[in-house]
Amino acid sequence: MAILLEKNTTILVQGITGREGSARAAFMKGYGTKVVAGVTPGRGGEEVSGIPVFNTVEEAVRAKGPIDASVTFVPGPALKEAVFEALDAGIKFLVMPVERVPLYDILEMMAYGKQKGARLLGPGSIGIISPGIAAAGWLGGTPEFARKVFVPGPVGVISRSGGQSGTVPWAIQQEGLGVTTVVHIGTEPVLGQSMGDILPLFEADLDTKAVAIFGEIGGPYEEEAAESVKTKKFTKPLVVYVAGAWAPEGMRFSHASSIIERGKGSAKDKIKFLKEAGVHVVDRPDQIAPTLKKLLEA
Repeated sequence: MAILLEKNTTILVQGITGREGSARAAFMKGYGTKVVAGVTPGRGGEEVSGIPVFNTVEEAVRAKGPIDASVTFVPGPALKEAVFEALDAGIKFLVMPVERVPLYDILEMMAYGKQKGARLLGPGSIGIISPGIAAAGWLGGTPEFARKVFVPGPVGVISRSGGQSGTVPWAIQQEGLGVTTVVHIGTEPVLGQSMGDILPLFEADLDTKAVAIFGEIGGPYEEEAAESVKTKKFTKPLVVYVAGAWAPEGMRFSHASSIIERGKGSAKDKIKFLKEAGVHVVDRPDQIAPTLKKLLEA
């Protein structure tokens, strides 16, 4: 089993004829994901890697039937329009591998997504992958590399770092374990899915026995994870590493979302909240996988 993606999840790629869209659509299809359509205005009737292209999302849905998810390979200033179009067509899960999105656009997208009962992953998310099931975005890079790095197993992974979304699963594999689903939540200051949103999904997944989080300073996300544990929305073993402990207040670190302000979002505060909730917090990223192994063998 996995979260958010299943073997029969149907996916649409918005911006499929662009450089990124075409390359990532080919990756997703090559990995076995059911990419059923693409959309680029004015390019309807074409094909990309055997995937039919339509002028609008509505046209794609009319031709292919209800579509479960969309991946948006469009420029940041155009993202809001693309997201609204997908939501209006009934799509309930959007993966947004797009950075430099205007903040007010993000807020409007989040509000409209909530109104439509949809989940928005990102902006700035490189995607989600469930080994042997499906991938949405470009997490994994190529089908061959994805099959090598992401192997099935009992650990869910949530990361605020795109790069560590691959490194952590690789380290988990080296300990003889594997992953159910890996989720990169994104890099923008406001995100559609937080750790607090995703942990209950892993809680409900029978195949997920533990979860690893690669966190960072800035933002409320790790604190929300601690709250999920405190309120029993997540009860399985949870191992967390928080990057950027060295950064002084006010310094930007890694992503636009990772900034400590007015005493909030520091590694010290995050670690304090997590430990008080009973979460296993490690001092170095290379301790994540061995700690998971010990917890699962206990």
